[in-house]
This record gives sequence, C-alpha cells and structure tokens, in this order.
Amino acid sequence: MEFELFEKTEIWIKPIQIKKANLTVVAEKVAEILKLKKSEVLVVDVRDDLICLDILKKTVNPRDIIGKKKEILDGMREIPGIYLFPETTIHSEGILGLIDLEDQKVTEDLLEKMEKIGEQISDHIKKRAIVFPSGFEVKKGLIQDTNSPYIAKRLKQEGINVTIGETLEDEVKLIVPALIRAINDGFGLIITTGGVGAEKKDRMIEAILELDPEASTPYIIHYEKGTGRHEKDGVKIGVGYVRPSLIIALPGPHEEVKIAVEAIIEGLLKKNMSKEELALSLSQKLAQSLRKIHYSI
Repeated sequence: MEFELFEKTEIWIKPIQIKKANLTVVAEKVAEILKLKKSEVLVVDVRDDLICLDILKKTVNPRDIIGKKKEILDGMREIPGIYLFPETTIHSEGILGLIDLEDQKVTEDLLEKMEKIGEQISDHIKKRAIVFPSGFEVKKGLIQDTNSPYIAKRLKQEGINVTIGETLEDEVKLIVPALIRAINDGFGLIITTGGVGAEKKDRMIEAILELDPEASTPYIIHYEKGTGRHEKDGVKIGVGYVRPSLIIALPGPHEEVKIAVEAIIEGLLKKNMSKEELALSLSQKLAQSLRKIHYSI
C-alpha cells in the first residue's frame, strides 16, 4: 500500500563534502535504495555542506523507505567525490521521515498501524462517488438532467455515498480543474455524463487524457470523420485513474447511462476490474445496445 507524500518530498543529507561528484549517480543511488525509478529522484540543491534530493513521485510504499538511513549513507560513501562525516545525518519530513527510523520493533508496529489506517482510508474513499452532468443544454436548463439522480440512486443502493456535482462546461480547461477538485476531495469514483461524442464541442475524453495519459478510451461507435457535425471518427467512453480516484466518462443518452451504471456496478463492486477491463466491458455493452437500435430501425 502506498501513501501520499503531500508535497513533503525532499531529502536533506548534511553535513557532507562534495568535490566533482556526479549528481546523476547520487540520485540514481538513492532511487535504487528506495526502490524508485531513476527518473523519480533528482538532486535539486547542493551547497558547501549539504545536498538536497527531491522525490518526483506523489506516493511511496512505506516498506521501501522505512529505516533506510544507514543504507543511504553507506551508498553515498561509495560514490567518488562524496565525503561524509561521523555526524552526517538525513533530514526529511512527512512520510519520508520514516527513513530515519531504525528500531526494528517500532518499525514493524508502525508499519502495521499505517497499513490498517491506509486500508480504512482506502475503503472510505472507495465508497464516495461524485457525478457530473455536462453540456450547454443541461447548464442552461434547456433539458432536464435525468442521469445524475438515476446514477446517484442506483449507486446508493449498492452502499456508495453519492454527491451530484456541478454541470461541467464543454471545455477542457474548465473540465480538468473540476475533476482535480473532486480528486483532491477524496472521491474514489468520479462519473461524468455527456461530452464523449464526435462533435467539436465534445471534450470529455480529452480532459480525462490530460489527467491520465494512459486512460482507456475505447470506441462504442464509429463515424466517418468530417461528415455532418462529426469532427471526430466516433464516440468513445473513457476510464482513467488518478490516485485515489477512478474517473469514468459516459455518454449522455439516458438509456445508455442505465446500461453503463449496471456495468460499473458489476465491474467495480463485484469483479474489481482494472480500468482497462472496465472500459472494455462498458464499450462492449454500449456498442451492443447501439447495434440493436440501428438494426431495429
């Protein structure tokens, strides 16, 4: 289980003497010891008697950092141009302060308590959802938002606490901050309706990809790009993840939302699907529904 660093990402080593040391090697050594990627540790400050490294990752596994002070200092001694003193120590704050913890029993007790707390927080977050309608026609009251109340009612039946959020605008620069606020507010599930179509105004998928470039965005129907109002080549749904939140972008039509909600309940609450698996399940069920509509015409 990983814990948020909450902006407390710096590791200070002091006192230290540096002479023609390779700072890339310094960062890579610390990354190796803390089981991080090389790209996730950077030397950000060097002075006469100290060096400061920054962790470029939002979360860490406490088991990978706790009690690593001696190992880091020993690693520094191996690097040419780095000279330590008997009083050299490591200073860090927040979760990274665990680096300095050396008592094995205290360490194990603390890890056990942290993991229990982490599980409780995770369970709480998973049971909180927010639903965002979107679009000019909803925001101006031209049409009734039937989706949000339906989603809220259905999820509440499954034990999820649901909030109905503001109506999102049809612009990425306005959608993204609203989704970030929901993430920061600890909603484990964020659902949007509308804005996934093939028209120029539909920008929900683009917003999710800005937050999670690896979001899964399969098609539910294809169009010929450039025909009629179709700026894009089809309608997609989107499932992205930005810790601790799963973000799901659904179409606007109410019948499609009803199908999608059942797929979400089955995929998340009953089968614990990954974002890729859930996106595939949603796209298949929605595509099948659309084919039935077209074949019946």
